[in-house]
Amino acid sequence: MVMGEKIRNWLDVRIGLNELIRTQLAEYRVPKNINVFNALGTIAFVGYLIQAISGMFLMIYYIPHSDHAFKSVQDIMTIAPYGWLFRQMHVIGSNLLIAAVILHMVTIFLMGNYKRPRELTWISGALMLLLTFTFGLSGYLLPWTQLSYWATTIVTSIPTAFPVVGEYISRLFRGGDYVSGITLTRFFALHVSILPPLFLILMAVHVALIRRIGLSATPFGKSDEEKRPLTEFRKKTHPDGYPYYPYLVQKQALMVIVYFMVMFAFITFAPTFFFPEATTVPADPFRTPETIRPEWYFLAPYQMLKLIPNKFLGISMLIVVAFLFVFWPFLDTQKEKNIFRRPVLRWVFISLMIGWVILMWWGKR
Repeated sequence: MVMGEKIRNWLDVRIGLNELIRTQLAEYRVPKNINVFNALGTIAFVGYLIQAISGMFLMIYYIPHSDHAFKSVQDIMTIAPYGWLFRQMHVIGSNLLIAAVILHMVTIFLMGNYKRPRELTWISGALMLLLTFTFGLSGYLLPWTQLSYWATTIVTSIPTAFPVVGEYISRLFRGGDYVSGITLTRFFALHVSILPPLFLILMAVHVALIRRIGLSATPFGKSDEEKRPLTEFRKKTHPDGYPYYPYLVQKQALMVIVYFMVMFAFITFAPTFFFPEATTVPADPFRTPETIRPEWYFLAPYQMLKLIPNKFLGISMLIVVAFLFVFWPFLDTQKEKNIFRRPVLRWVFISLMIGWVILMWWGKR
């Protein structure tokens, strides 16, 4: 106890620890009507930390070479101390992380919290989601299994639908005419060297915007933010709200505990759920599997591309959808935030969600 006080005092003299705790936790106010869904962003942050820590452990043993990648992953699972646990946490955690980020974006959309003055916050979050998908795509090839090899072959052939530049982009991804050890090296570099700093920059911008602008006071309905003209900056401070600590911290801690419970439930009771049979077979460029399917979060666009006979048209539609998703705050000019008071937008959203689920189910078959 005495040692803890000495460390605290030492830090307080040098960085003003007590003032930081007071201003950023005790005196920082959040809306009274905040709920556990507002903690989904924290879940995403914790999920990324888990991916980073487990990924660092895996990199110690992983060999990014086509002759050794598969065996190194098997050695991680069978020989490396607790390697099986770290790999399970990394694979299962990546799926849970993507689910958490998607749910976070959906709740932000439903609450209308992408509207002014939070347009840039939404864009940074949307770009982080796209980067998360890219993390999943680049990491998928690294175990060098039959499923990952042929799924990457299909994905890297998608750009060929575009005239003139399509073949060049495909060769740039693959490092040649087909998926090979060069592709593995490029995807490994993308996964561990290029994407992490880009993501950290976006995360820093996202968190800074949230802290600078303040949390939205009204998950549903209008607030004074929407009623007043947007002619000057005004931070939302919520003087009548609750302190960040312990009010919101308790909700965040609860959601983090639930996140870990779900992860370890999969590890304990369904350890092979995210490891189908094709993920235990080394890549063979001369033997094509009977069925090749992407991960669940790519099933809907995958099935949509299968249904559209013109590949160029299908890919163009996906690009348009991604563009609309990222810049939606500037396209939605209605002042009303409550989606339940906007029947057209509500039914469009419901239809899109139903269509997404149907395409996922269809693509899984």
